[in-house]
Order: sequence, then C-alpha cells, then structure tokens
Amino acid sequence: MMQQGQQSPMWVFGYGSLVWNPEFSVAETVVARLDGYARSFCMSSIHHRGTPEMPGLVLALDARPGATCTGLALRVEPGHEAQTLGMLRERELVSSAYLERRLPLDLHDGRRIEAVAYIIDPTHEQYLSGMDLETQARIIAQAQGGRGSNEEYLFNTTTHLTQLGISDPDLDWLSTRVRNLKGL
Repeated sequence: MMQQGQQSPMWVFGYGSLVWNPEFSVAETVVARLDGYARSFCMSSIHHRGTPEMPGLVLALDARPGATCTGLALRVEPGHEAQTLGMLRERELVSSAYLERRLPLDLHDGRRIEAVAYIIDPTHEQYLSGMDLETQARIIAQAQGGRGSNEEYLFNTTTHLTQLGISDPDLDWLSTRVRNLKGL
C-alpha cells in the first residue's frame, strides 16, 4: 500500500529496441501484454535506422481492434522518472511520428499497471500501413541510420524477444529472410 504523498511507480512498455536497449535505470522487468495494438514495422525511419534518402523501418504499436502485443514492462528506478521521461521523449519523439500514451498493461505475474507507451500516429507521413513482409525485408536489409543498421535493430529485437519466450512469427520470418538476402 502506498503512503500518502508517495507517487506510483513509472512503467514503460518496451516492444522493440526498449526491450534490449532501454537506456534508463530499470528497477524491474516483467513480460506484459497490451491489448488493442499490434507490433509491426509500420514506421519509416529517417533518423535512427535510415536516412531521408534511404529510409529504414522501425517497429511501432499500430492500433488494431482484437490485436495483442506482448513485450516487456520496465519499471523505472525510483527517483529517475523525470530524467527517464525526458530521455524517452528525446529518443522516441524525434520526428513526431510516435504519440506518447499511458496505456494499461497486463503483467504475466497477474498485476495490471499503466505504462508509458509510444504508438504510431496513423496520420503522420512516416506511417506505412499494410506493407508486405518481403518488401519490409528488402528495406531492412539495406537501410542504415544514426543508431546503426536496420538489420541489427531487427536481429536484436527478435533475439531478445525469443530469449524472453515471446513469439512473433513475423519478426522470425523477417530475420530469416534478411539473413538470406544479406548472405549471412
């Protein structure tokens, strides 16, 4: 039970690079489910994993009725909330294609919490809906941005989700296809 004046913990939902590279002090991690959203490569990346001349793709939460996204709830180390939120906004809102929301998550240990999550703005020019997996793979195999190659982003995300026991058949297919395209 929280004491009066005590603030509730800040949680962040990681579904892509935040799973393997949160860049903030994490006090606790728990596998979590977010209903009503799907993880997909539906955002053109012109900063972190691509350039304006050769955009890459990054994962985003795309609102879809009936969908579920399993990822990682990251509880921010107490006392680091303001710093973490500032860092997240600088990292995630670089082009305003994401919208910051506080959404309910169901944790695998039975708790229900609210977490900061970054979802795609479906009206933003970087939103790409309905792109087939083969096209995604070809873009990911070629793109490079300020934070590294697009394939590294895909491989790290897929590897870490698998280690957490989180299945994502589309990411698995993309990883295999990009490795084939790159001759890896």
